[in-house]
Amino acid sequence: MKYTLIIAGSGGQGVMSIGITFAQSAAEGGKHASFMPTYGPEQRGGSAKCTVIISDEEIISPLPKKSKVLIAMNEQSYKKFIPELEEGGLLIINSSRVTSQISRADIKLISIPADDIALDIGDARISNIILIGALLGFTDILQPDVFLSSIEKKFAKKSPEIIKINKAALDEGVKICNALK
Repeated sequence: MKYTLIIAGSGGQGVMSIGITFAQSAAEGGKHASFMPTYGPEQRGGSAKCTVIISDEEIISPLPKKSKVLIAMNEQSYKKFIPELEEGGLLIINSSRVTSQISRADIKLISIPADDIALDIGDARISNIILIGALLGFTDILQPDVFLSSIEKKFAKKSPEIIKINKAALDEGVKICNALK
C-alpha cells in the first residue's frame, strides 16, 4: 500500500500542521512516511502545500510526479494542484471555499462543506481535521484512532476542550465518508 497525497490551502488553514501530524501518525502506526512542505512566495495568506507519502515500504523519493489524493481547502489550491492528481485519484474539496465545477470524470470526488461543519461543531479552525477525517473514512490509509492519538499528543498541554473539538471534527469527517462507501 502506498498513498501520495497533497494537502493544499492558504496560509492559516492548518495545511502544514495537518500534514506533519498526518505523517507522524502514520509513522507511529508502523508505516513509512515522508512530509514535504512547499510555501508560496507571499509572506502572509499565500498558498501552502504539503506532500505526504504513506507506505508499507521504504520511501525512495518524497517528490512524486502525480498524487493519489488531493485535499483542496480552497479554490486557488484546487485550480493550482488538480493537474497533479493522477487518473483514478481521490479529490476531497472543502466546498465551503471551492465553488468551481469539477470537470474531471476520471477521478473520485468527495465534496464537504468543511468550514460550515466546523462552525456547527464550534470552531472554524477545525475544517482541516474534518477533511482528514473524510480521507480516513473513505480509505484504508490509516485508522482514525491512530490519527486521534497524534492529535491528543500534539494538544496534550492545551485544554481538554481542544482535544474534544478536534475529535468531534475527525469523527464527523469519518462519518460522512463511511456513508459514501
